[in-house]
Amino acid sequence: MPRQVFFYEHPDRFVAGTVGQPGQRTFFLQATAKGRTTSVALEKTQVAALAERIDELLDEVVRRSGGNAPVPAVAPTELADSAPLDVPVEEEFRVGTMALAWDGAHDRMVIEAQALVELSGDDEDDLEAAEEQMLQDEENGPPLLRVLLTGAQARSFAKRALDVVSAGRPPCPLCSLPLDPEGHVCPRQNGYRRSA
Repeated sequence: MPRQVFFYEHPDRFVAGTVGQPGQRTFFLQATAKGRTTSVALEKTQVAALAERIDELLDEVVRRSGGNAPVPAVAPTELADSAPLDVPVEEEFRVGTMALAWDGAHDRMVIEAQALVELSGDDEDDLEAAEEQMLQDEENGPPLLRVLLTGAQARSFAKRALDVVSAGRPPCPLCSLPLDPEGHVCPRQNGYRRSA
């Protein structure tokens, strides 16, 4: 079966969002354009890492261009998107690997999210080689979401993504693990339950 690529060259919307209550949230990247929507699931840590790397890459683009790149220093308020994910949220795949690049010829951020690849076998070296070959296979590789964003859109995406990540459960002031409404077993309190 040929590789499935969800390509958004000029998305109307590209956001990170969640479904569910804090502590039980599922994180998604969602791209929308011309009545078509693609949602892919990923981990909270992947969302945070993606947002941080986008900001770092944009800062580097600005630095290397001497401030002449069409990239704002902060997310423009007019592009702020606080709306929930478009429904229904139908997961196309779970993200395994992600990649970022700056296309200087078109002044666009390229974001790729590729489906998680699960291989079975005994030899770790054989598994790594098989996984690498599968990831590089443009015709038969795992499904892929590819989105192109302007510098302003990328800054706005990163800001919202970090806001979504931080909107979860508050951290314990002692151990920094997330607090449930019922409290949690805090390692800094020798296993005693700490209340919120």
